[in-house]
Formats: sequence, structure tokens, C-alpha cells
Amino acid sequence: MAQRPTSAGSSDGRKIIAENRRARHDYHILETYEAGIALVGTEVKSLRNGSCTIADAYIRIEHGNALITGMHIPVYDMGNRFNHDPLRDRRLLLHRSEIDKIEAQVTRKGCTAVPLSLYFTRGRAKLAIGIAKGKDRGDKRQAIAERDTKRQVERDLKMRIR
Repeated sequence: MAQRPTSAGSSDGRKIIAENRRARHDYHILETYEAGIALVGTEVKSLRNGSCTIADAYIRIEHGNALITGMHIPVYDMGNRFNHDPLRDRRLLLHRSEIDKIEAQVTRKGCTAVPLSLYFTRGRAKLAIGIAKGKDRGDKRQAIAERDTKRQVERDLKMRIR
């Protein structure tokens, strides 16, 4: 049986739809979870087209359910009058113990739950969630400086090899 091709850069069979790079810049990620998402048919079809925005999204716990708010899945072009609402709250599929852990960590001062990436694994839409603590301005500057020095060292090594 032949394997289906995956997206570029993913060696574990994931097809990445959206990434929240801003979250890793603005927060220290303390812990990560993987959650399924309860979607309707036109949302899945729209995601398979590769369009979604999770930059402004966040996770909240309400009545024992984990919900993602602010995730924008555009309306499916070929959908009919029963198309989905692009900004509706979507239920995350997590085990009860995971929901309880996330709720306990989020109620601590300064922690929040943010989406890190949205991807397909074996045909199912999954969301990587991070428990995060905000960075101060100095931490952000330090991260940028480290990234710039690493880039410069790589450039210098590349020039020496030539």
C-alpha cells in the first residue's frame, strides 16, 4: 500500500493548516496538549483548502467543556445556505483529566491557554494547545538578539566552508 504524500517539512504525516508563530514570540510555552475539534462538514472542507486563522484565538473552559474562541475558518465557497458561521466557538475534544489540568493551570495568575497550530493527522483535524505565561519586553528582545546572533554564526560558517 502506497503512502499518501504529506506537506513539505512534516515527516510525521501531519498536514499543517495554520500556525500561531506570534504565540511563541509573546509567551513562554510551559506545557502542550493535542486536542481534536468538533467541526461541521463545510468547516472540514474549508480547512482542507488550507485556509484558517488562529492568531487571535484563545481557549476557554466553560461548564466543563474546552472551547476555542476567535478561530476564523472562512465560509466554504461551494457550500449552500447551510454553510457554517466563520467565527463560531468550537468545542475541543479532550479527556476530562486534561480539561481539569488546563483549567487548574489557567486559573493561576498569568497563565493562559493559546492555540499553537492546527493540522490534519490521519484525516482528523487536531489543534496543538499551549499553556503559556506572558513574556516581558526584555525577554522578547533577548530572544530576537539570540536569533540574530545564531543567524550570523550560520552565515559565517557558510562563508568559511566556501
